[in-house]
Amino acid sequence: MTEILQTPQIVTVFGGSGFVGRHVVRALAKRGYLVRVACRRPELANFLQPLGNVGQIQPIQANVRVRWSVDRAVQGATHVVNLVGILHEAGRQKFSSVQEFGAHAIAEAARSVGAQFTHVSAIGADAHSESLYAQTKARAEKAVLHTLPDAVILRPSIVFGPEDAFYNRFANMARFSPALPLIGGGETKLQPVFVGDVAEAVVRSVQGKLEAGKTYELGGPDVRTFRECLEQMLEITGRKRLLVVLPWSLANLKASILQLLPNPLLTKDQVALLKTHNVVSGHAIKAGLTLDGMGLEPRSTAAILPSYLWRYRLAGQFTQKTEA
Repeated sequence: MTEILQTPQIVTVFGGSGFVGRHVVRALAKRGYLVRVACRRPELANFLQPLGNVGQIQPIQANVRVRWSVDRAVQGATHVVNLVGILHEAGRQKFSSVQEFGAHAIAEAARSVGAQFTHVSAIGADAHSESLYAQTKARAEKAVLHTLPDAVILRPSIVFGPEDAFYNRFANMARFSPALPLIGGGETKLQPVFVGDVAEAVVRSVQGKLEAGKTYELGGPDVRTFRECLEQMLEITGRKRLLVVLPWSLANLKASILQLLPNPLLTKDQVALLKTHNVVSGHAIKAGLTLDGMGLEPRSTAAILPSYLWRYRLAGQFTQKTEA
């Protein structure tokens, strides 16, 4: 049963207009929280307001690279959630400035107003990784815990849902391309987690139901290789495509060209990230620092993917299952 607050509290969500953010905002509003959505372009976040009652969700301008805007966004908040992250660098949006400096600035701002803090990182966070994305995620976690030792850190694996950038991207590629790439052979293990489950984990943290100062790893019920993820997507969309092995060296070469585009399909940093399995660790499972440990039953890709990948079928919802 959903718990509704008797006295509304303000929760500031940085990055609340993004893919994961919109689901977090919806889940918090459902519990009766007053949600302040801190983002660079608040005029583009007005679509979030119907997710709550009138006045319950308030977009506010904030840029994690501009400290005074961060301080303003947390005023009066009892809890602060950081969802800010980027998949590739562009212009002034650098991994170090957004994911590392930004997380540190938000943590310091939360400490200054006495707010609790939840930081969403990634399972791949590793200070020794070849990937700058993973390095800055790890350094951000360290900075957060140094600033607020009682902060809760959530590390999801690849997040899937209606607006995801993984299954949607490859399903869209399959509409036009006769083949899909298996980067590095497609043997990298992933543990896709449903965005709704990640949002519920954030809510549990805001409600004070998670252990302070701990790092939780969030993964779905199934571990699949990159190849298996693409095969499942193709089966659901009813398309037959070749899966072509793309060696690491060739993937790097292609990525060095593709990353020059405004919205690149692949970057060298992403290739480096795919060299490491992205699954919940044995330590997290043993310690109960998982979705199951929170009392949440993670939903599978088999249950969720058909609900939004149908639009990539030959005739959308009218496509017969036997069609290729």
